[in-house]
Amino acid sequence: MTAPWERVKRTLVGRPLRTKSLERQLLPKRLALPVFCSDPISSVAYATEQIIMALTLGGLALLHVTGWIALAIVAMLVIIIVSYRQTCYAYPGGGGAYVVSRENLGINASLVAASALLVDYVLTVAVSVAAGVDAITSYAPGLDRWSVALSVLCIVLLTLANLRGSRESGRGFAVPTYAFIGSVYVLFLAAAWRLLSGERPRAVSADFTIEPLYQPVGVVAVFLVLRAFASGCTALTGVEAVSNGVPAFRRPKSRNAANTLAIMGVLSITMFSGITVLALLTHVRMTDPDHPGRLAGMPAGYVEPTALAQIGEAVLGHGFLYALLQASTAAILIMAANTAYNGFPMLASILSADSYLSNQLHKRGDRLVFSNGILLLATAAAVLLVVFEANSSRLIQLYIIGVFISFTLSQAGMVRHWQRTGPRTPGVRRRQAVNALGATVTAAVLVIVLITKFANGAWLVCLAIPGLFALMKGIRRHYDQVRAATTPDTPVELPGGAHAMVLVSRLGSPALQAVAYAAATRPAGLEAVHVCTDENVSRELREGWERYAPSSVPLTMIDSPYRTIVGPVLRHVRDWLALHAGQIVTVYIVDYVTGRWWEPALHNRLTARLRDRLLLVPGVMVTLVPYRLASGELRAERQPRDATRLAVLARQPTDDGDQAGTPVED
Repeated sequence: MTAPWERVKRTLVGRPLRTKSLERQLLPKRLALPVFCSDPISSVAYATEQIIMALTLGGLALLHVTGWIALAIVAMLVIIIVSYRQTCYAYPGGGGAYVVSRENLGINASLVAASALLVDYVLTVAVSVAAGVDAITSYAPGLDRWSVALSVLCIVLLTLANLRGSRESGRGFAVPTYAFIGSVYVLFLAAAWRLLSGERPRAVSADFTIEPLYQPVGVVAVFLVLRAFASGCTALTGVEAVSNGVPAFRRPKSRNAANTLAIMGVLSITMFSGITVLALLTHVRMTDPDHPGRLAGMPAGYVEPTALAQIGEAVLGHGFLYALLQASTAAILIMAANTAYNGFPMLASILSADSYLSNQLHKRGDRLVFSNGILLLATAAAVLLVVFEANSSRLIQLYIIGVFISFTLSQAGMVRHWQRTGPRTPGVRRRQAVNALGATVTAAVLVIVLITKFANGAWLVCLAIPGLFALMKGIRRHYDQVRAATTPDTPVELPGGAHAMVLVSRLGSPALQAVAYAAATRPAGLEAVHVCTDENVSRELREGWERYAPSSVPLTMIDSPYRTIVGPVLRHVRDWLALHAGQIVTVYIVDYVTGRWWEPALHNRLTARLRDRLLLVPGVMVTLVPYRLASGELRAERQPRDATRLAVLARQPTDDGDQAGTPVED
């Protein structure tokens, strides 16, 4: 990496950390809550809104069941939290649904769970960022046309924050998370005060009427209620992230993870319940953006705010507290993506270790995070936001299917786990019953979600999950084939000899240096090879070779009537190998070392083509002989100074009290 890019990277990401600093990157509960639980906590900001949107497809007739749907979702949340607390203790190594399914249900079930989780993590980032930008545009409607650009910018900032390390990102995300929690509870206190004072706050949309898209009777009414329940289940997303990330907690890891999960459950349940109650009391009206124009009675130029924004405006007015509520809501909705930024790279690393994803995803970066996984997640989410134009309502239709697939498989796997543990273990039957209830309930919800959301876009997820499953199977098959092919079955046989060929394009110092290097390796035979494509150049080379080149090195001239170079070189190499069975050929090619960004476009183009084609020929080795141009010499001289500067930085303590390490370039 060049020095300018190194400086930019250090400015954005920070100094590298030594491997021994990993223990200091572990999270206490106060930081683990914003890191792992920002998604389920932030989901309360739009879960009620999604319920109301689904119900108003039938006009106002079904809004009275909002509370009952919220109650069912709260019961689901309690069951899932209790179930996953048990997972934290049973599997302290993390991995969540993938590891639980792998050890109890088999490889195929575990890959289905992993595929569902990976897809869901990408959607979590996309939905969270889009919902956060919605909160911004609700407060400042003029920014609505910049939604996509704002969303991509948020992903860039989140990516940079996470590349700096989990501990630093936890500190940065703690402020908006706790600010949102505080703002919502202040909203509850203000609403309680006004209600006790005899006031009845009303939302800006309270007097609007809604034209029904469907008549809410019979089967249609049941379908709309089920669709509202499925939409409201977005409040359950992200719960599994804590069980996936148990290794990131301080000791005792399992207990701290389980306690963090319990705290998150209390916060999510009280906040979701309170927002739903206030939405009913203030008579919030919301319509599905995919079916606009059904609100009657709204003023000209009316832009529909979010449900939480309407509640905040009705209870708090337009003062500082309302601005704080909207700002913290936007912040935590965007920061909620951080749950996926921790879960996706960690799961991808485990899958990589099992050879189901590229081994590059198993490496930790300079800041002891899985940098490649973070970048892959950010890229996929950004593409999704651009394709769906940062429309949170459309994206939510793809959401939660993956969540409930992983929920169901994880809980079913835990039932099998307790069965294997044996009946003599204290409390095993109670734990098994809890997980069995969780598996049954989440499976039922999965069916409901599939039925109600399939035609609205969920079919894309139903294609993506099997596609990812097949991809991971293919990657594992490839790695297995490579291992089988590279495993030695007989003692290695030494070649009968090594012949060196130095490719020479024209007479010059680079070619002569390559010849000298090849001769220093003491090959059995050595020749210089020139492909004749220009008669004048070939003549000058032939005349100068006797004067400047070692007399022991013959010059082989290959005619090329069609002025190609790669083909004649390959034929010459193959012909030599055919005549000398049991021997190998090492081809030496000059490689220019440049120092300016534009110079590689002017050099080494043929070198790369020759190298790639020669490496396909059995019995051929390729050696690149570097020749530094003037700019390359300057670059080489800078390296010792850069190394000294980095060594000084390495001795400086980091924020965690440890010393940073000198980076190793890949």
